[in-house]
Amino acid sequence: MEKVDILAVGGHAGDAEISCGMALCHHVRQGRRVAMLHCTLGERGHPTLRPAEYAEQKREEAMQAGDVIGAAVYFLPYPDGELPASEEVRFAICDVIRRCCPEVILTHWTGSMHKDHTNTGLVMPDAIFYAALRTIERDLPAHWTRQMLYAENWEDPYGFVPEVYLEVSAEDLALWEQMATKYGLFRAEWKTFSYVEYYKALARVRGLEVGTEYATAFAVPPNSRRRRTSSLLSG
Repeated sequence: MEKVDILAVGGHAGDAEISCGMALCHHVRQGRRVAMLHCTLGERGHPTLRPAEYAEQKREEAMQAGDVIGAAVYFLPYPDGELPASEEVRFAICDVIRRCCPEVILTHWTGSMHKDHTNTGLVMPDAIFYAALRTIERDLPAHWTRQMLYAENWEDPYGFVPEVYLEVSAEDLALWEQMATKYGLFRAEWKTFSYVEYYKALARVRGLEVGTEYATAFAVPPNSRRRRTSSLLSG
């Protein structure tokens, strides 16, 4: 087992880094350990490269991004655009949870324009539940995750309500930009949409909403309350 404090689960390589990467960088700078799980590589999203070529590039970019913050990086073997909301996926994620034993999990909000994002968010509650049940026998022992939060992603806007605001600093943002731009997509090598500028501006807006310079926001499962915090972890 490779114990971490926070596990971020994304539908494609790059989703975790861009949507909740500021939170990961914030906690890494506080001495915490984090991991990222990519359910697909997102290999069908390049306008000129063949999927096999882009898959190789995305895998390498994901590893480089993880290296920037010392994150453990995991991959599931599903094709881009074909991630099912299945028991197989739930148990695959369950196994990663048991392997890295996070206190907090960050993932996609389900109100998305992208099937892989939606299905990632849909399978997570059961994956966390399965990971916690001692009577479900897998290769590794059960692990209970204290909290799951839904990260803010411009492709997952439908019904997203920010409830947890994590204060982040200019230094956190600088580390996040260094990590995110390991991906050619986020360096705007072939896409005109500037992901980095969008999320930096969003961090400023979320910060203004709660009276701090920068913040990154999360939606919550039912029965949770809005709050501003300097850490997602318990201690």
